Amino acid sequence: MKTPAISSRDLALCGVFGAMGMLLPVVFHLLQLGKVLMPMYLPLVALAFFVRPIPAGITAFSVPLLSALLTNMPPFFPPVAVIMAVELSVMGMIIAAVRSRRPGLPTLAVLVPVLLLGRVLGIVLIYAMALVIDLPAAFVAGASLISGWPGIILMIAVIPPLVRLVQHNRISDAVQEIDHEH
Repeated sequence: MKTPAISSRDLALCGVFGAMGMLLPVVFHLLQLGKVLMPMYLPLVALAFFVRPIPAGITAFSVPLLSALLTNMPPFFPPVAVIMAVELSVMGMIIAAVRSRRPGLPTLAVLVPVLLLGRVLGIVLIYAMALVIDLPAAFVAGASLISGWPGIILMIAVIPPLVRLVQHNRISDAVQEIDHEH
């Protein structure tokens, strides 16, 4: 029997991590840390380690747009929300696809290249957007590149231990389930 594209487990995780993707930016912006630490990225990139590519991509694409509609963070103009939606969905789908094909690959071996690829994609999109709306493209793209590094470092520091914790708990749950069967 074929597995559905989106399972109930995937939906639940997408809901929890999506809600964190909406809430963390509000909290971080209150503390004036939003633009530097990329709080929406943290839960949406982490989500991709726990669900399949389609739900990871849909959630990562939807959350920035929904947040923009509800809070104007990120803004639609300049189109930061759209750029983030594309960047996050590509990153989420790549991470989830790699994890499903190579589950034993170390988290950092997946995370770091995808974060770098995501930043390159984001910078290219920001540069193009700046050209279209007649802003100094090199300056805007350069500022975005520089301001995003603390967020990248935060994700590298937080996501691997989170993945390890969840994997450890899933293994522990599986062992307990086997023990209860015997």
